Amino acid sequence: MCGKPQTPSSPCTNVMGGRTLTEGQLGNAVQLCLCCRPRFSQLQRLTLIHWKSQVHPVLKLVSESCPRLTFLKLSDCHSVTPNTLIMLAKACPQLHSLDVQHSMVESTAVVSFLEEAGPRMRKLWLTYSSQTTAILGALLGSCCPQLQVLEVSTGINHNITPLQLPVEALQKGCPQLQVLRLLNLMWLPKPSGRAVTPGPGFPSLEELCLASSTCNFVSNEVLDRLLHGSPNLRLLDLRGCARITPAGLHDLPCQELEQLHLGLYGMSDRLTLAKEGSPLLTQKWCHTLQELDLSGQGFSEKDLEQALAAFSGTPEGSHPALCSLNLRGTQVTPSTVSSVISSCPGLLYLNLESCRCLPRGLKRAYRGPGEVQWCLEQLLTSLPSVS
Repeated sequence: MCGKPQTPSSPCTNVMGGRTLTEGQLGNAVQLCLCCRPRFSQLQRLTLIHWKSQVHPVLKLVSESCPRLTFLKLSDCHSVTPNTLIMLAKACPQLHSLDVQHSMVESTAVVSFLEEAGPRMRKLWLTYSSQTTAILGALLGSCCPQLQVLEVSTGINHNITPLQLPVEALQKGCPQLQVLRLLNLMWLPKPSGRAVTPGPGFPSLEELCLASSTCNFVSNEVLDRLLHGSPNLRLLDLRGCARITPAGLHDLPCQELEQLHLGLYGMSDRLTLAKEGSPLLTQKWCHTLQELDLSGQGFSEKDLEQALAAFSGTPEGSHPALCSLNLRGTQVTPSTVSSVISSCPGLLYLNLESCRCLPRGLKRAYRGPGEVQWCLEQLLTSLPSVS
C-alpha cells in the first residue's frame, strides 16, 4: 500500500509507492523503480501526479512487478497510450479502480482498458471532454457490469458543450452502481419520449451528486428517472439544481436519507425560488438526516419554522441525528434557530451567514458544540420575553 508522501520540495510532485519525486528527478524515475523492485511486489495502490514523461516505462515496470495492484491514479499525466493501459489491465488481474481525471488520455486508451478489465472494474473517475461520450458508450454497452463508483467532473476549463446522458441505458449497463457523481457538468438526460419504458433504476445507489456552480437542466422528472428505483439512497447532493422542488424530492422512494444538500451558492438572486415546501423534506427525513443544506433557498420565515420544527418531534428519549445545518442566506428567524439548536444536541456545524432576520453579530458560521451553544445563549437573550 502507498504510504503518505513526504513534504514535496517543489510544487510539482509525483507520488509512487509512498515515494515523493520532484519534477527534476523524473529522468531517474525508472532507475529508482528498478532499485526498489522487490518492495513493489506487494504494491496495491499507485498514484502518479504531474508526470509529463516516463509514464510508459514506469507503468511497464509496474505491470512486471506489481501483480497485486488494485488502484491506479494518473493525475495531470501525459503520454498515456492505449498500449500502456492494456498492458496493465492484462498484467494486473486485481486492478479494479482507475482514476484518470485531469490527465491527457485518449478515449481509445480508456475504452481499450475497459474492454480488457471491464468485468472486474469497480471504480472509475473521468474528466469530461469531447471524448467522454466514447467512454460512456462502452459503459452503456455493459462492459463494466460490476461498476460501483462513477465520477465525471469538469476540468479547469469548463466545457460548455452539454453532456447528453442516456439515463435508462446507464441503469442497464451499470446495474450495481452505488455512487454516481456528475460534478459541475452542464448535462441533460437523453429525452425519454412518451413510448420509452422506464429504466430499471439504480437499486444499489447510495450516493447521487449532481452539484454544479451554475444552473443546470436537472428537474423533478430527471430526478425521478434517476432515482425511482433507489430505496437505499443515503446522500443526495443537488447544489445548484434550482429546478428541483420539495414536492419532487418528497416523492422519491428513499426513506432513510442522511445527507441532503440543496444550496444555491451565488445564484439565488437571479432566480425565482419556491417560498413554500421545506416541511415536506424534514417531515420525511427528520429521523435520519445528519446533514441539511438549504443555503440560498427562498423559503419564507413561516415555512422554515414549520420545517425545522420537525426535529423537535422525535420520540421521547431520542434525539435527532442532525449534526450539520446550513441556513446561509435564508429567512430563518431567531426563535426558529434557537428551537432547532435546543432540539438537536448533536449539532456540530451551523451556518447563519447572511441571514437577514437574525441580530447583527450572530450572522456567521458556528463550528463545534461550544460555539453552537454560545449562539443559542445569545439568541435566547435577544428574544423578547414572554409576559
